Amino acid sequence: MARQKKRGGANGAQLTPERIIGAALAIADLEADLSRLTVRRLATDLGVGTMTLYSYFRSKDEILDAMADHVLGSMQMPAAAPGEGPSEALHIVAESFLAMMREHPSVVRLLSTRVTDSRTALRGAMEAVLARLIEAGIPGPLAVRCYGFLITYAIGFVGYQTPRAWGHASTAEADEKRRQRGHFYAGLPVEDFPSVVEYADEVADLASDDQFAAGVDAYVDSIMRQLEQAPATT
Repeated sequence: MARQKKRGGANGAQLTPERIIGAALAIADLEADLSRLTVRRLATDLGVGTMTLYSYFRSKDEILDAMADHVLGSMQMPAAAPGEGPSEALHIVAESFLAMMREHPSVVRLLSTRVTDSRTALRGAMEAVLARLIEAGIPGPLAVRCYGFLITYAIGFVGYQTPRAWGHASTAEADEKRRQRGHFYAGLPVEDFPSVVEYADEVADLASDDQFAAGVDAYVDSIMRQLEQAPATT
């Protein structure tokens, strides 16, 4: 657990647990590799000695836990519109998970390697989501399953998309890389990869936001059918 102290770094800025966590996230997000985040590098970036960091966090594991807690606890969702229904709520939750993980790609690895028990994280990325889904009309047990699917789907998708630059938001560079990727698939030996060659452009789009949206749409459709078929309660 972080210990509340206030000291200055080499640049004169006040050192706090929040500043340490922010610097750690910046390194982890930039490198897309938690192993590149070391206490020594973090201390260097902050302009302090490593022992100074250990007076706030006892280990790298504590820093990683604090990073996960911060990102999950800070998750934001747009305010619910009047009369928001299950479909709208599910789409908003999916988009919010995606936005959170896109802002901090390192959280994908964090969530894949550790469990967070902090109330801040549970309130921001679990309780608020479940309450949103239940308020929209999804029964509690089903809302929990929806939560589980949407967060794990977002984790898997962002983990898949992050190293595939051609799948990122449409820019001239991403579009060119997508074209090149499609050309690569189309150029494979057709006798060995007939389906891949025929649908090369579609395969190149697998890492795109459109693919994420298609998966969410399919899942939401299945949930809406379940809700429509559920017996009415009085």
